[in-house]
Amino acid sequence: MLKKVDMLEAQRYIQEEKLVFLYIGQPNCSVCHSLKPQIDVLLEAYDDVIKLEIDALAAPEVAEAFSVLTVPVLLLFVEGREYLRKARIINTREFSADVAKIVRGYREMVR
Repeated sequence: MLKKVDMLEAQRYIQEEKLVFLYIGQPNCSVCHSLKPQIDVLLEAYDDVIKLEIDALAAPEVAEAFSVLTVPVLLLFVEGREYLRKARIINTREFSADVAKIVRGYREMVR
């Protein structure tokens, strides 16, 4: 389940945690409403990934901080660096495969 956070919390998690997923959306976005539950389900398999959500309307500074031009935006960070970015219309199968590849690679690297 995605944890709702503000900008400062999100930036702290990204800096301090190894694997962080950030979902940026808006309450008035129809794509966000249909995509978010699917992403929640896909990410259930990754206990070691911190899962965060920011409302872009409540935190307009998110646009500049993460170069967001549209919503939803899905970001995956590994040790503070952005490794995956998907925006607006997202193929969930492709997204799932990309996340699996990145997380699996990270897990193998740290063994």
